[in-house]
Amino acid sequence: MKFDRILEKRIILLSTVLICVLLLTGASYLRAQPAEIIEVGKFSNLYAGSDFPSTWKPLTFKKIKQHTRYTLVADSGVVVVKAASNSSASGLIRKIEIDPKIYPVVTWRWKVTKIYEKGDVTKKKGDDYPARIYITFKYDPDKAGFFQKIKYKTAKTRYDEYPPVAVLNYIWASHAPEGTIVPNPYSDQSMMIAVESGAKKLNSWIEEVRNVYQDYKKAYGEEPPLISGVAIMTDSDNTKESAVSYFGDIIFHKK
Repeated sequence: MKFDRILEKRIILLSTVLICVLLLTGASYLRAQPAEIIEVGKFSNLYAGSDFPSTWKPLTFKKIKQHTRYTLVADSGVVVVKAASNSSASGLIRKIEIDPKIYPVVTWRWKVTKIYEKGDVTKKKGDDYPARIYITFKYDPDKAGFFQKIKYKTAKTRYDEYPPVAVLNYIWASHAPEGTIVPNPYSDQSMMIAVESGAKKLNSWIEEVRNVYQDYKKAYGEEPPLISGVAIMTDSDNTKESAVSYFGDIIFHKK
């Protein structure tokens, strides 16, 4: 009887330990699983007229003094970003690290009210877009060549951080055909992808779905590094025109 009691106690103890291990392992597994989506810009959860969350910062350029104005407004009962540009250029950026292999798909909504007469994706004087989604990719020193390391080290000394190694610009082009993929006239490290074009869809909300992973491979011919930031932008500094555009929620999705 005594032996049986000892054996019974040991079995109970082992069972308890096994259950605890399984629970802890299961909890760790659940914690390790990435979320189905990443809400980079959940503007619809904000209030019209309020300030932008601290995660969103102004994206400005040293040589451009006139900046685009961004505000939160209600459109058909949904809060969105309104961008008003008048011979100006600036954006709003959220610095966030995303693995495009895990979250390859980005979705967003936008509405454009005007295109630019002088807009031309191939020329510096025409490098303006009534709306664009701007995705930056992280520089990795371990994968850089000698001269690139020197270049980026110098840039980090000047700006206190590494600049992106590459950029994808999803643009609403004024005249370039949809599907056009060309280098930006100012930098071949920034590729322009015409998702929409022309005036046919003006004043209507358009929902977009893009595979960032595939778009990067198509534009640059190689595997994408980590995403380092996502921005929205309406600019008109080169064409000296004006535009008002709107941006809805920006969300990254798993495969």
